[in-house]
Amino acid sequence: MPLQLSRRDARRVAVRAQLLDADRPTELLDMIRHLTLLQRDPANHVAPSADLVAWSRLGSRYRLGDLDRAETAGSLVELRSLLRPAEDIALFRAEMAAWPGVGELRDWQEAQRDWVDANDDCRREILERLDDDGPLPVRALPDTTAIPWRSSGWNDDRNVRMLVELLVQRGEVAMAGRDGREPMWDLAERVYPDDAVVPLAEALEIRATRRLHALGIARGRSTEMPGEPNHVGEVGEPAVVDGVRGQWRVDPSYLEGPFRGRTALLSPIDRLVYDRKRMAEIFEFDYQLEMYKPAAARRWGYWAMPILYGDRLVGKLDAAADRRAGLLRINAVHEDVTFSRTLRSAVDREIRDLAGWLDLELDYP
Repeated sequence: MPLQLSRRDARRVAVRAQLLDADRPTELLDMIRHLTLLQRDPANHVAPSADLVAWSRLGSRYRLGDLDRAETAGSLVELRSLLRPAEDIALFRAEMAAWPGVGELRDWQEAQRDWVDANDDCRREILERLDDDGPLPVRALPDTTAIPWRSSGWNDDRNVRMLVELLVQRGEVAMAGRDGREPMWDLAERVYPDDAVVPLAEALEIRATRRLHALGIARGRSTEMPGEPNHVGEVGEPAVVDGVRGQWRVDPSYLEGPFRGRTALLSPIDRLVYDRKRMAEIFEFDYQLEMYKPAAARRWGYWAMPILYGDRLVGKLDAAADRRAGLLRINAVHEDVTFSRTLRSAVDREIRDLAGWLDLELDYP
């Protein structure tokens, strides 16, 4: 029989799994090993998303730049815009070796394979250039593609960038850090640890098990998406959530012991809210990232931060870091529920902590 969960049970499982309850982690690498990843994103409206995720868990223990230092030291590796513990790359090497996939390939997988094959001379030249002079940015790599990359328009004429991305998926090239915001690329063998490769089937199960442990509760199947999936297959225990259709998979360890919540300001792409469908079903939270909307069409702000209070998402913070003026500007605090005096005080305290962490004065009308 599936476990019977209320929405509150499900929310608390998700919050505890994402290390957003009162029992804060204390060490950056241990936190990332638990979460399995931090998503890189170029937006820096308040702070880079990966840094915000670390701050929301570790608080003042986390200093801006700690992630970059860990990556430079080789403790973290960026794989397809996701920062992962370096030792976890062993769980991806068999999948890289099997690129573009196992079993019957989809049309897009065949198209990518055929495009790389058609440009094998360029591939070899890129690898030779990296071998001689890497790490290098994409702009320093030769474009001798025989057949240009074609897409719906977004990536037309970005031949080298697309080829490098596919060579990352093949396990031949890896990101070796950044020069400012510009990715630097090198041979994967010089970036990834020389750990034993975990066989593909075993690696996929380990990754699904760890993904569920990081999420707490997830669907067994969901829409495919690039990067990290939101689904977990058959790992964990089956569960149903009152008022929500379908079956879930849950890590039952999070159902043990009392729940102690806290207040947190979240990145819009924090893993607690990244799966918008799960967010709506379990947290009943109405949210969209509005940075791509015209200003007049925004309800909550360019990069509004979800506000967590205990096991509920209770509002959005519309803030912006004005580094030139030395200010963290608070444009609005949108209340999804009526804020009590206690809730308001807790949110204000987090806003002050955010300004202090960013070393900015608070502009809070």
